[in-house]
Order: sequence, then structure tokens, then C-alpha cells
Amino acid sequence: MTEREKLILYAVTDRKKDESFDALLEKTEKAIIGGVTCVQLREKRCGTDALVEMAKKMKRLCSRYGVPLIVNDDFRAAIKAGADGVHVGMEDAGAREIRKAAGDGFIIGVTAKTTEQARKAEEDGADYLGVGAVFPSPTKRDAVRITPERLREITQSVKIPAAAIGGINLSNVASLSGTGICGVCAVSAIFDSDDTEGAARKLREAAEKMLRASPESAKA
Repeated sequence: MTEREKLILYAVTDRKKDESFDALLEKTEKAIIGGVTCVQLREKRCGTDALVEMAKKMKRLCSRYGVPLIVNDDFRAAIKAGADGVHVGMEDAGAREIRKAAGDGFIIGVTAKTTEQARKAEEDGADYLGVGAVFPSPTKRDAVRITPERLREITQSVKIPAAAIGGINLSNVASLSGTGICGVCAVSAIFDSDDTEGAARKLREAAEKMLRASPESAKA
């Protein structure tokens, strides 16, 4: 699987307050079986030590299926847990600092909402971008919206791959065709479904169809 192919269907976990981590692991495994190509562990309500232990368990699961595990925000926890990488926002540690600590081979994803942010992330050593919110997001209601035109400007401004994020589901993924992305990130569309495996399978098929209609998305 190439670096771009790993981003085709990028699942970001969303564990509810009353949901056990074991239940999330079960959901995540079903999502992977359904076609998820990358998993980001996002846990906003725990400290570093607890995150490390969760990431170790999630890493063991992802490794069984050959799917990379990315940890949200905390690159030190990601390194400690043996995760494949980290995804950070512009307000978090920069890609340059993370690369010094983690070394080569560690995947660094950075959120970008402007061409300036995208170019800086690439210059600092990021491996991929997460760009959004492209649609209203139920998990980040105050997120700044990115228009299709802005999304295309951002993907064209860098050589590293970019995945769109924010409110993406079966009903709107096709509209991202022609924006230059190489995949989509999904949260609620996968983890809020009663049929996690089926939801992932349908969204993977829809994402691949969208990408086939966008020749520029498959560029090396």
C-alpha cells in the first residue's frame, strides 16, 4: 500500500463518554474489515500514560491487518506506544520538532486550512495534510469551513498528499471529486453507525469511485 493509498479511507475514532475502550476496539476492527486504510486514535479526555496504554492496544489491532495507527496530538505518547505516527493541529507541536524526536519513518500528519499552512507543514517535514472542515461536522461544530475551491488550492500548493475531513458521508463524498485529495477522513459516518463494517465498506467504495473520477488525485 502506497502512502497515498493509506489515506483513501482514514477513520478517526470517536469514543463516547459511556463507551468502553474494548468496545471501541471492536468497532475499529469491524471498520478495518470493512475497508478502512488508516486509523487515528483520538482520545481527548485522558492523560499521556492512559493514552499510551490505549495506543498500544490499538496498535496491536491495526498491525494484525497491516493498517497504520496514527495518534491524535500527543506525539510523545505516539512514540512511546510504538504507533506509526501522529496527527497535529497548527496549535500543537510542529512537524520539524516532531521529526527531530521521532526520526525518519514516523508518519507526521498536519491540519492545514490555508495554502500558507500547507506549504509550511510540507517544508517542516509533514508526510500528509488533513484539510477541513469540508462540510458541517457533528464532532467539531465550530470548525472553519473549507470550500471546494480552497481545498483544491491547498492540494495544488504542495506535493505531499492531502485527505479531506469534516462531515464527510455517503451523501456528499462524490462532490469532492476534482479537488486533488487522495482520500477522506471519517468520524461519525463510520463510528456512529449501527453497522460499522457495512458503513466503512460503503464509504470506501464511494471514496474510490470519487477518486477514480479525479485523475489528479492519483498522481505520484
